Amino acid sequence: MIKPMRIGLIVLSAAVLQACWEAPPMDSEQSGFRGTGMLQTTNPDVVDPILADNVLPEPIAAVPVVEGGPTAGQIYQNVQVLGDLSVAEFARTMAAITAWVSPEQGCAYCHEGGNFAEDKLYTKMVSRRMMEMTMEINTQWSSHVGDTGVTCLTCHRGNNVPEYIWFEQDGPPTAGGISAKGYQQNHAAMNVGSTSMLSDPFSKYLTTDPAPIRVISQTALPQAGDARHMSSTQATENTYSLMFHMSEGLGVNCTYCHNTRAFTSWEQSPPARVTAWHGLQMVSSLNDEYLEPLGPTYPPHRLGPLGDAPKTNCTTCHQNVNKPFAGASMLDDYPIWRPDE
Repeated sequence: MIKPMRIGLIVLSAAVLQACWEAPPMDSEQSGFRGTGMLQTTNPDVVDPILADNVLPEPIAAVPVVEGGPTAGQIYQNVQVLGDLSVAEFARTMAAITAWVSPEQGCAYCHEGGNFAEDKLYTKMVSRRMMEMTMEINTQWSSHVGDTGVTCLTCHRGNNVPEYIWFEQDGPPTAGGISAKGYQQNHAAMNVGSTSMLSDPFSKYLTTDPAPIRVISQTALPQAGDARHMSSTQATENTYSLMFHMSEGLGVNCTYCHNTRAFTSWEQSPPARVTAWHGLQMVSSLNDEYLEPLGPTYPPHRLGPLGDAPKTNCTTCHQNVNKPFAGASMLDDYPIWRPDE
């Protein structure tokens, strides 16, 4: 006869084991060469709720443009970015931005009182710069965003501040002595897939003058003059930390961008690796040209612990999907965000 305590241990063990694996059926999609294990394996129970959160809202109905009618810049004061729009399209665009960024506060999030022309609130100054950034992404970075493009909603998702931003950090608190020289390692960090490698790869790779992404030497001894063979183990771990962030942020595994039999070979990598490379260049450029310079505009409570402005990384837009909003585009409904067309 099995004792009650033993039955309890069996039930507890079964519950623990069940929590450590994902029940089938799983979905697998080949993403590269046959026989190389280049598969994207996903669990519909995990993916379906994420995709349900990545459905675009219905666009606000457009108003027919009246030929020869006045523009927003001619009717309203201090319209520095969207002044070429018709008055009706300007109002529609402002309504969309409000729904995407400040659905609770409404216009008052960027405008104070009855004088909408006044540049009094910092949120208006930041919003104006973000509009310019959105246009640049869609016109200058098609190598990454393609024809899909982005809008304010891509990052904000109804929040004043995008949920996934980052600030510079010194790493978690440590004891003195040798443990104080941990180089932000050996402490699990959520933003790098809960690994214990570099906890802030963003300051190193996604800002002004980013460090080269390198992995450990492929030879026993360094070869003079060949930068590919001069990388340290620490540089490899730092790179892996960034790669874990990208994997988590896009909801994919390594084989989405790499042939795992030859990680370094571009010739054997899927096309997504080139798209990701352009994405890294784009994020560094945006942080350098648009986001970091806004530091003096923000009030102290909006800055990071080291006094820097909020910045973007891969998760800011992707939010656990390989393509934001599963690849659906809003630019046909709101063409102002791609002004060159």
